[in-house]
Amino acid sequence: MLMTIPPLRIGTRGSPLALTQTRQARALLAEAHGVAEDDFAIRVIRTTGDTIQDRPLADAGGKGLFTKELDAALIEGAIDLAVHSSKDLPTRLPSEVVIAGYLPREDVRDAFIGHKGRTLATLPRGAVVGTASLRRAAQAKRLRPDIAVAPLRGNVETRLRKAESGEVDGAVLALAGLKRLGLADRASAILALEDFLPAAGQGAIAVTCRADDARTQAMLAPIFDAATGVALDAERAFLAVLDGSCRTPIAAHARLEGEELVFRGEVLRPDGSEVFAARRRGPLSDAAKLGEDAANDILARLPRGVAGLT
Repeated sequence: MLMTIPPLRIGTRGSPLALTQTRQARALLAEAHGVAEDDFAIRVIRTTGDTIQDRPLADAGGKGLFTKELDAALIEGAIDLAVHSSKDLPTRLPSEVVIAGYLPREDVRDAFIGHKGRTLATLPRGAVVGTASLRRAAQAKRLRPDIAVAPLRGNVETRLRKAESGEVDGAVLALAGLKRLGLADRASAILALEDFLPAAGQGAIAVTCRADDARTQAMLAPIFDAATGVALDAERAFLAVLDGSCRTPIAAHARLEGEELVFRGEVLRPDGSEVFAARRRGPLSDAAKLGEDAANDILARLPRGVAGLT
């Protein structure tokens, strides 16, 4: 298939990880259409989430802070598509914007970067663990109620530097980001999925575009991974029922086993003292339903006021 003119314009945040992910998407797009990567222009757009570094994102409005400027650029026609870390996408997008698809998923696990201990278990009592995620904070405190959690903002390199310099005694980051940046060797331990179920969408790169832009959607179609899309359908459906945001410790993970999808989701108390979990298994065609059923199961069991959901 030959690319038609004008070429597509790709929007992205400006962090090293965001640019790496965008270049990955651009390389796949160029290969799919037999053109040079430079034929697709990359436009860096600074988001509100990038400018807020002095407080947790939950206090400033949640996930949409990393996407609303990119959504606006799409709607205004300044860009044709935008590349995102899937876990940053809010549960509801503007009506003019759709998720066109997902690139093949990277490792979904979290990584631990230790300063006073190589693992979470070997940290001294009262140690301080840095994370910007309420989910990771709740999961860490569930395993180690004695530790303290401190906000850790900034790009991946900044958070690594803070952890390794002793600003905190340990930190939890997504392994996918470390791998994409060639920094996986900086992790002192990989955290088990049984203890640290990931955020919905973790490890996946999402591409959005205008809902009425059939041309761009058709050009993007060859680069997407169907298995990742099915898993994300379940995870985002789970999140949508719970109306999950950065204010709520929610985890979700779906994986394919042959012709079936295996789903696990959980909601935690922010202090990690209690977790409400659900598991589902079913055909791939029921992916969204599996996620929704698991979320409704948990909602029915949640005590009033847990995690701000009821």
